[in-house]
Amino acid sequence: MTRASLRIGCASGFWGDTEYAAAQLVHGGNIDVLVFDYLAEITMSLLTRAKAKDPQAGYAPDFVTTLRPLLRELKSRGIRVVSNAGGVNPGACREALAKAAEAEGLNLKIAAVTGDDLLPQIEAMREAGVREMFSGAPLPARLASANAYLGAFPIAAALDAGADIVVTGRCVDSAVVLGPLIQAFGWSATDYDRLAQGSLAGHIIECGTQCTGGNYTDWRSVQGWDHMGFPIADCAPDGSFVIEKPPGTGGLIVPSTVGEQVVYEIGDPRNYLLPDVSCDFSRIRLEAIGENRVRVSGARGRAPSEHCKVSATYADGFRATAQFMIGGIEAPAKAQRTGEALLARCRRLFAERGLGDFTETSIEAIGAEATYGPHARVQTREVFVKIAARHPDKNALEIFSREMAPMALASAPAITGFSGGRPKVTPVIRLYSLLWPKARIPVSVEVDGQPIACPQMSGTALQALPPKEVPAPPPADALAAGTRSLPLLRLAWGRSGDKGDSANIGILARRPEYLPWIRAALSEEAVARWFAHLAQGPVHRYEWPGLNGLNFLLERALGGGGIASLRMDPQGKAYAQILLDFPVPVPATLEVPE
Repeated sequence: MTRASLRIGCASGFWGDTEYAAAQLVHGGNIDVLVFDYLAEITMSLLTRAKAKDPQAGYAPDFVTTLRPLLRELKSRGIRVVSNAGGVNPGACREALAKAAEAEGLNLKIAAVTGDDLLPQIEAMREAGVREMFSGAPLPARLASANAYLGAFPIAAALDAGADIVVTGRCVDSAVVLGPLIQAFGWSATDYDRLAQGSLAGHIIECGTQCTGGNYTDWRSVQGWDHMGFPIADCAPDGSFVIEKPPGTGGLIVPSTVGEQVVYEIGDPRNYLLPDVSCDFSRIRLEAIGENRVRVSGARGRAPSEHCKVSATYADGFRATAQFMIGGIEAPAKAQRTGEALLARCRRLFAERGLGDFTETSIEAIGAEATYGPHARVQTREVFVKIAARHPDKNALEIFSREMAPMALASAPAITGFSGGRPKVTPVIRLYSLLWPKARIPVSVEVDGQPIACPQMSGTALQALPPKEVPAPPPADALAAGTRSLPLLRLAWGRSGDKGDSANIGILARRPEYLPWIRAALSEEAVARWFAHLAQGPVHRYEWPGLNGLNFLLERALGGGGIASLRMDPQGKAYAQILLDFPVPVPATLEVPE
């Protein structure tokens, strides 16, 4: 018999999230399943580097140390655990968990989902002529890793086989939630609307407190940052669910906090592609049904693609970053000239030694609104200057590292506060995304080291979407009484995120009547001009009628993205805040609260 609901709590939004979240959910959340999401694209690069140094590394050790003191309670209460903490070494993660359970005197069934590692198929990919999904670049000569984004059905199979804990490698973030829902409610591979709803639940809670008031535009309205409640999705068999948090914890759950997380790291909301289902989130509904409780419904699904996204990484030279403070009159100008002088000095020394030029450089005066570019307003007498550089030769960056400190005596006054001494020279691990047929991805599941039957990935050729709806423009007579200009912040909430080298900015109107004026002001061309100092590619705008909003995708906007970027904001975290300063003309008669 199908159960009435399944309560899933998420205790980690990234590798390095607070270790206390799991205990909060286990002790006070009344949950059935505990999930952890660790694998941002940056994290995969870091884990790849760790495994290269130690074959037994490559997973998130925090997962094991966080779970160990909770294992007895998890077992006694029947709370099952699912996590992608396996990173690039799920087997080693499973073994570490087994040792922790044995040390606690417990007999736990621990499953590992594998098959995402596609390094053995690199030559086949090369022969097939694969290209990077976004840039069209050919496959690099050597790859450090290549991991497919697996789906949720292998997780469901492991749970169906009695696993208490399921560890995966690279899977889509939402799969750690969708897998338990498939197993609990018996959803099939063609229950597309339910799979889309379950994926939406996973998408909302995968980033932990980002849906319970963290990173919220109206941050002053959120209390209890010191004890933020981690999210719980209370899911029904029909796919609808309620977002809530443990009683007595901080944070805020209202439609706008949940809505901001919905738009995070999304492109076209009608076409959010996952291994198990192609999702349409454009007409979802968010309904407040009580204090800190929001019901979510309305996601629609269709058949998934026959291809799977693969995230590969490769070495692309070296990088180093110098950081120090400059104070006093004209601090930003001094910072810029000091950075330029350091780079010029290094170039002169490179030439004397037969070394080539930098591959890329970046100078940012933090405190002078460097990220805002031409929209900066601050005149300050104190900045933190960051000078970053890439070069194919490590020896060149060692020169850069040594020549940073001498600038304190050879350039502007009031240089101080060197951060961390000489900059460390580190390898650049760059992301390379591609598509690969699902039929060639050998997914497997082991429970306590024994293989079990596991459904393989499948899909069909994607169908073209119907033409986009074109909303009517604002009525011309609405401006009869004149106009006034307001910052977008007065009219909307915003959230931004990253996917590779692209950034998205979701904008949600505070009231439906504001949306026509926001849409009229924020054309693709206007947003492209606003971010011209950051985005090198085109800007795409998507309608989001269910949320009374718009979503913008900025291509080639993050300086390479992830740990390959030299920028202070390589993930576009501040981009929504930058756009919320955009001036929007509105009718003089439009009511907008102060």
